[in-house]
Amino acid sequence: MTASQVSEITTPQLIPPTDSQTRVSQFMKQIQDEICQGLEQLDGIGKFKEDAWERPEGGGGRTRVISEGDVFEQGGVNFSEVWGETLPPSILAQRPEAAGYGFYATGTSMVLHPRNPYIPTVHLNYRYFQAGPVWWFGGGIDLTPYYPFAEDAHHFHQTLKQACDRHHQEYYPVFKHWCDEYFYLKHRQEMRGVGGIFFDYQDPQSQLYKGPDPKGAAALYSDKVGTPEPRDWESLFSFVQDCGQAFIPAYGPIVERRRSHDYGDRERQFQLYRRGRYVEFNLVYDRGTIFGLQTNGRTESILMSLPPLVRWEYGYQPEPGTPEAELSETFLKPQDWANWTAPNSPV
Repeated sequence: MTASQVSEITTPQLIPPTDSQTRVSQFMKQIQDEICQGLEQLDGIGKFKEDAWERPEGGGGRTRVISEGDVFEQGGVNFSEVWGETLPPSILAQRPEAAGYGFYATGTSMVLHPRNPYIPTVHLNYRYFQAGPVWWFGGGIDLTPYYPFAEDAHHFHQTLKQACDRHHQEYYPVFKHWCDEYFYLKHRQEMRGVGGIFFDYQDPQSQLYKGPDPKGAAALYSDKVGTPEPRDWESLFSFVQDCGQAFIPAYGPIVERRRSHDYGDRERQFQLYRRGRYVEFNLVYDRGTIFGLQTNGRTESILMSLPPLVRWEYGYQPEPGTPEAELSETFLKPQDWANWTAPNSPV
């Protein structure tokens, strides 16, 4: 690290408060509690079971799993905080200035796999890293429907946009584009779902987008925005808190709207087939999975994101004109979901 880099990141207003790790850890545990309580109320039957675990190199966490409920076939909400002497290669490749420092990382992550194919799978992760004078927040939330309901995607995105807009008018458009970019299965050339928001490496230093594609929609939009006004640790922490607390309002109404929707074996088999895409993404691309495995995290907790049942079918093609065909042909495309309006509705 150069002397200029050190001086930039040790400017007094950019240094985290002395209790930063304690405060973020407390929030991540709090949001785990709030989400689990909200999900148990939504489900009505299922209850979370907790496993506390320790990491030999430093740290540990709380894994909570719900299964065989009225709504949720299986899901998990995890809290973890780990520390060590060296960040893993997956992080240092993006933030080389953190090399040579011990690190601290904490976060809450969640994946829910409902039984009813008309209720979408949902994923959430919010996290904080600190390595010497280098620190950043990251995270996001995205929705993976199996059947196309535009009003669900609109509600989900509109709720997230409202949370983002309370902090910066450009957060949602940049992080929405970044989410579309991140949750893309390159080997399938298709999106995993209808997205949401995704961000990483958020500190006071530079532009909003810090991803790998300088020519993508997120980078181009971020370039137009330019470097935002300086954002300190407190403002970024407040933003992450609001995003975490937006989960139940974003997802709960969708569950209530779809939970009584009748389905048969055709819909169930299609859901299990599409779950295969979820597995492929999590095992091939997901950076949380990679980070957990590279830091010797608890494997059962890392892989709790995988669905309990899934299937693959060689050369599957949905029947033309069916909802199954519409999902991949038109629905799973980047769209302005926050501003969607129902057909024939007043604008």
